[in-house]
Amino acid sequence: MIKIDYSKCCWKNSQCVTSCCGDKACNGCAEICPVGAITREDIIKLDQAKCIDCGACVEACKYGAISLE
Repeated sequence: MIKIDYSKCCWKNSQCVTSCCGDKACNGCAEICPVGAITREDIIKLDQAKCIDCGACVEACKYGAISLE
């Protein structure tokens, strides 16, 4: 099961709050998910029903905010 630690997540209030993205769109967990289980809204949202627990998002997150338990 995928777990998101929102205190570590760089996506808050519908935007990246770090300098990792610069002027570009973030290219991380939501973009790498092969089944579209992660979406960027006001915060990162995970649809557990779609998630296949592949771990791609864990590897893509630069801040260790996503873990596979």
